[in-house]
Amino acid sequence: MQPPIPTGTVLQNRYRLLSMLGQGGFGRTYLAEDLGRFNERCALKEFIPSQSGAYVLDKSKELFQREAAILYQIQHPQIPQFRATFEENQRLFLVQDYVEGKTYRALLNERKAQGTAFSETEVLQLMRQLLPVLAHIHSKGIIHRDIAPDNIILRQQDHLPVLIDFGVVKEIATRVQSVETEHQPTTVGKIGYAPSEQMQSGRAYPNSDLYALAVSAVVLLTGKEPQELYDDRSLTWYWQQWAKVSPGFAQVLNRMLSYRPGDRYQSVSEVVQSLQALANPSVVTPPPPAPPSATQATDPTSRMQTLAVGRRPDSTVPSPNAPRRVAGPAIPTQTETSVWDNPWAVAGIVSGLAIVTLITTFAVVSAIQNSSNNRPEATPTPTETATPTPTPTDEPVEYSQRLNLAPGDTTSVEGTLRANEVVTYIVSAEQGQTLSAAINGEGVLLSIFAPNGDLVEGNAERVQQWRGTLNFSGEYYVELRPVRGVEQSDYRLDLNLEAAPEPEPTPTPTPSPSPTPVEPQIETEQLSFPAGAEGVEVSDTVSDRLTKRYVVNVQEGQVFSAEVLEGAATISVLYPDGEPVPDAEGVVFWGFQVPESGDYIVEVVATEETDFTLGVSATAPTEPPPE
Repeated sequence: MQPPIPTGTVLQNRYRLLSMLGQGGFGRTYLAEDLGRFNERCALKEFIPSQSGAYVLDKSKELFQREAAILYQIQHPQIPQFRATFEENQRLFLVQDYVEGKTYRALLNERKAQGTAFSETEVLQLMRQLLPVLAHIHSKGIIHRDIAPDNIILRQQDHLPVLIDFGVVKEIATRVQSVETEHQPTTVGKIGYAPSEQMQSGRAYPNSDLYALAVSAVVLLTGKEPQELYDDRSLTWYWQQWAKVSPGFAQVLNRMLSYRPGDRYQSVSEVVQSLQALANPSVVTPPPPAPPSATQATDPTSRMQTLAVGRRPDSTVPSPNAPRRVAGPAIPTQTETSVWDNPWAVAGIVSGLAIVTLITTFAVVSAIQNSSNNRPEATPTPTETATPTPTPTDEPVEYSQRLNLAPGDTTSVEGTLRANEVVTYIVSAEQGQTLSAAINGEGVLLSIFAPNGDLVEGNAERVQQWRGTLNFSGEYYVELRPVRGVEQSDYRLDLNLEAAPEPEPTPTPTPSPSPTPVEPQIETEQLSFPAGAEGVEVSDTVSDRLTKRYVVNVQEGQVFSAEVLEGAATISVLYPDGEPVPDAEGVVFWGFQVPESGDYIVEVVATEETDFTLGVSATAPTEPPPE
């Protein structure tokens, strides 16, 4: 493992390291100032692979760029803005905005030192401020995977919680490691905070983030760690005895903490509705869905709500326009006798009704026969009988099945779909891969949904076939529904996944003959600093035929820098032996701590005649800040 980078080092001729903010098993985080943005502070995350070698570095670069493209999509004021990625000396770096403030872990430690923890009001406010952030990233198909008090900062500027550390560096490390260790599943998340499906299989869903948020909430409420509040034998959380919260809020948290993903809230909006109901009890909200029965699919990754067979879904949620039933006072038992209490009276009434019915039936039949005899030529009109509306006994039933489909593979699934059934097949795929789906069966149509729950691009709703390039990495859902009016239909679903195409090499254009270039004239000048000064500025003119070369004597350990202050010129820096300094060619600024004493060279060049001003300095290195 490479050692930490010394304080004061300038990376990419732009980022000057001020201090190290933290270090973990997968990387380090530095506080730096961006010399290209008026010394604005930023956070640099360095990825440290657990293995070495060309393959690990190449694979890390590929994943780094892919994850950077995902982070670039996130534009939210409570998430540090992603800036750039770069590589230097076989180290990979990710640059983000720096957030000034304290983590909720640090705030909790301060409370615990005083013998207190967070109140229900404070935790409720935190959740209401963070839930819109989760809704934003989930809408883009992004799962945070690492929500914990350590990764939530109370920003000093506006006192809003900021969500940091999306687990990108950790996920890159585990993906690289999983390839090196026979494709073991990648797991990202903190033990105790991440749910079981995330830690055991590496799969994470929107309600996996909701689970971690609820764990963070109970930790802040109780001041105790998850291991102290969770019984892994009974799979039960025992946190309420350590916190004073209202029953309604406790019910919301407990549902978010459910062991089975299907028993939790399925989206941020459901949690928001429940919290709104706590603040305004008069608002009528739908009750939570019933637990699935034994005949239902139990895969927690199903997108759709599964309904129990035989239960009318419209009976669970009252219509907003339906009259509300008001329970009246209990009716006391009547002491007066009714005619229906006399068995002889009831028997007489029934007998009378039977006699009247027989007489009426006889009269109707006679009238029909007489009418038929008088009109022998007429075509008899069939008697219309009212078809009773059948009582629905087959309510919609939804199933889901996960398919293992690797790039280059084709798979087929056969089945039978009834009028009241929906089947969803789940396929994991990567961004840039091509998915093809075709359904063979006259009574079944398919729809394809992206990891964020939206239909994929193109005509992908209730069609017989679809083919397209995937825009996101994650789980895609192929949903089969019967055509209306078809009672039952056999089908065969054919799926094919193609690997992302390799980028086509850019053809090298045939060079056209060009005139022999004229070597530029080089003028050399020795620079010396005035007495008591650490720098000097010079102005002159350069062009495509004239290069200015300045020689500066610098002592070992000094920080030597050169910068074009005015003019459309660039500089190159050379060691005393004439060898160019790496990455210091064709730049407008360069600064580094010189490894040896000698005469360093700064060359100023331009493509056309340009007036310029050059600033050169040699200063003593800054002392690292005290720990």
